[in-house]
Amino acid sequence: MAIDTVFVKQFSANIMLLSQQKGSKLRDKVLYRGGIVGEDWYIDQLGKRTAKKKTTRNADVEYTAGDWQRRKLSPVTIYDADLLDKEDKAKMLADPTNPTSMSIAMAIGRGMDQEIIDAAFGTAYYGKTGSSSESFSSDNQVGVQASGLTVSKLLEAKEILDNNDVDETEARYIAVTGTQIMDLLQDDKVTSADFNSIKALVNGDINTFCGFSFVKISNSMLLTDTNDYRRVIAWAKSGLGLGVAQEMNNRIDQIPGKHYATQVYASVDCGATRVDSDKVVEIKCSEA
Repeated sequence: MAIDTVFVKQFSANIMLLSQQKGSKLRDKVLYRGGIVGEDWYIDQLGKRTAKKKTTRNADVEYTAGDWQRRKLSPVTIYDADLLDKEDKAKMLADPTNPTSMSIAMAIGRGMDQEIIDAAFGTAYYGKTGSSSESFSSDNQVGVQASGLTVSKLLEAKEILDNNDVDETEARYIAVTGTQIMDLLQDDKVTSADFNSIKALVNGDINTFCGFSFVKISNSMLLTDTNDYRRVIAWAKSGLGLGVAQEMNNRIDQIPGKHYATQVYASVDCGATRVDSDKVVEIKCSEA
């Protein structure tokens, strides 16, 4: 077996492992669909039903058509590539934890997370052909209240989800930066028990508080609005969706025009959408 073939197989194994373990933080916290094909992708949904009462003997059965809806996902290609000088190829690619494969896998993982984050409050497209659009509703918004993240805001977000009849047994998440966690520690409404839980969040000992599992996202990825308020996302798992055509496309090629330097390339085709607006809440947080 040619040594280049060994490099290719090893790189493929490394980058797949790293993309799953150290890549995306959000892909397993949303509704996931793999093996998607086609120019546009759709997630079919069945809306809420209302039961009827039988009020007389031998009454006719009344039928109600199911409220079927579709959400469209528009795929994009997320990729990263590097060009390695041929003298360094064997040294770098022989190491299963080499910086090249790690950085590429993590970059693609962050790219997938950014698609999910952008979709949370972005325009969602629905209907048979995905031609109808839906903007994010201010009804599912917790105002800034001239403060950062507080326990009161978390409880208000929980109340919005509860009042929208979101199943309490479904996993709930919240995407924050380190600033929001520090805000909680300084909240004057925090009790001693609360403080211990939040301190555990800071230390990474636990990740759950007020019914939400916390996911720390970098400042550069979690969006801000025109007033520079951080747009913290609170959601139930099936409220956001991610579709992936294939897990990872990776290649190693020699480029003759670059003195046969090795091009390391990896990509993923994916798309994200807000699947159910009742299950997504925006919490505006000041960071001033």
